[in-house]
Amino acid sequence: MDNVRIDKWLWAARFFKTRNLAIDAIDNGKVKIGGDRVKPARLLKLGEKLHIDNGSDEWDVLVLGLSDKRQGAPIARTLYEESEESIARRQKEAERRKLFTEPAADFKGRPTKRDRRVRERIDTGE
Repeated sequence: MDNVRIDKWLWAARFFKTRNLAIDAIDNGKVKIGGDRVKPARLLKLGEKLHIDNGSDEWDVLVLGLSDKRQGAPIARTLYEESEESIARRQKEAERRKLFTEPAADFKGRPTKRDRRVRERIDTGE
């Protein structure tokens, strides 16, 4: 296999759960090759560098293998190599999230009157 569609590769490499999520990310400019936006049907080749933002994490990866079939995570991990800067950035972001949790993350669904009052107390610093 010499080349594969980028949306299929992102799905096979397990960056996105579905191809539709991969296509949406590509259309919204969250996936770039060499700093340029791409289209979902673009053919990906070995050795290309990707910047991928799936909403929770950002990766800078080098394409080492091509596949259009989704397989297990250990096999998917062999399709790319993440840069050292990307690894350090993701670890730093994970540590930041661990230390500074979002106050509204505990609220599920529509807030109740009590939830609203708690949020107001947090916002005003009481």
